[in-house]
Amino acid sequence: MFTLRLLALCFISWLGVNAKLEERFSWKQLTFDWPNAEAEAEAKQSGHYIAENNLPLGVERWENKIFVTVPRWKAGVAATLNYIDLSTTEKSPKLRPYPSWEANKLPIDVQPQEQKTPSGGRLDAEKAQDVGVQLQNNATIISTFRISVDVCDRLWVLDTGLADILGNPKQITPSSILVFDLKTDQLLRRFAIPADQSKEDTFFANIIVDVDREQCEDAYAYVPDLGAYGVIVYSLRDDKSYRVKHNYFHFDPLQGDFNVAGVNFQWTDGVFGMAIGPLNPDHTKDVYFHALASTKEFKVSNRVLQNESHVNGGDSYYDFKLIGDRGMNGQSTAESYDKETGVLFYTQVNKDAIACWNVKRPYTTDTQGLIESDSHTLVFPNDLKVDNTGNLWVLSDRMPTYLYKELDHNEVNYRIMTGKTADLIKGTPCEL
Repeated sequence: MFTLRLLALCFISWLGVNAKLEERFSWKQLTFDWPNAEAEAEAKQSGHYIAENNLPLGVERWENKIFVTVPRWKAGVAATLNYIDLSTTEKSPKLRPYPSWEANKLPIDVQPQEQKTPSGGRLDAEKAQDVGVQLQNNATIISTFRISVDVCDRLWVLDTGLADILGNPKQITPSSILVFDLKTDQLLRRFAIPADQSKEDTFFANIIVDVDREQCEDAYAYVPDLGAYGVIVYSLRDDKSYRVKHNYFHFDPLQGDFNVAGVNFQWTDGVFGMAIGPLNPDHTKDVYFHALASTKEFKVSNRVLQNESHVNGGDSYYDFKLIGDRGMNGQSTAESYDKETGVLFYTQVNKDAIACWNVKRPYTTDTQGLIESDSHTLVFPNDLKVDNTGNLWVLSDRMPTYLYKELDHNEVNYRIMTGKTADLIKGTPCEL
């Protein structure tokens, strides 16, 4: 009996070492803060709002706002870019469109389609029809997956321009980068990625921003192309972009098999997760990146990416470095660097987990730490971000079930979890 009590005490003590992520918000289905009841009823009646088709994917935090993206996988997505006021006490708050309802309204009518294949997924989607709409409002966002807030209080949005991906896909506008001033909610820049920088299988779904507070106008955005294995580099100062290619942007053919919540599927997604590392003594920064269908991590200097003639001149191959491997089932959708702890946090979708690595250590399976693994709350951790106050935010959304089967809307499907980075790494190899 004494032995059992001792074991119990040891177990409780062990639990206290690793702080767990706290569930901040959760939803069975997403709801929206409509202007009025009539507007919601009309959207439901017309098919412009079909609750079960709204799946959250990207997350970002700025001051009292948590931004949540809802890509237009299917028709009936109410608004693609939204936020939650952090002062709310609601567990399942309604999403508020950003910057407005008008900016989230599609310029053409997209009617619900019967699901064409039970397998679903981006790879099985039909080729999009290019409808080439001239926007009346440049702040209009067609469909976004990932977003990024920079140190200059700006929100960077990668708009795919693509609606109804799994139904009757339409390329409404070119894929574009939108930059908003978060203090005024005004659009500062809209940049359409040139057609010659896209390929037949191009799919832009992420954006990260490289900028210092002292040089806000000299910002760069990096946009990975997970479908055609490249990275778009965009200069805010020059209002110009170019495409970079490298072998390390490709997927690993041995790591394309996924098993999530009883769903088995195969993806060929290339470079997707990216993060900006700390400032080095020579004033450069390492840009970390990895393919989704891979377990390997790479890096390249931002100085290399920002030098168009060099990076595309044929002499830059060895500037890109393999830094290590996450090990079996280590596929990851997203990563984010925390400057306070010097730790890179990342998702582990095959393990229902969040993990970490301290950039001052070698990148091996022994030096990587497990923050949390939970087959209930962390089923497909799709996105994560570290904010500027040392908090980690994680969004899990059961996306494979949404794509390939059917979600049970009688249970919680979507969650936003959070925790202090310094507490989360305690007792792990990420703590120095």
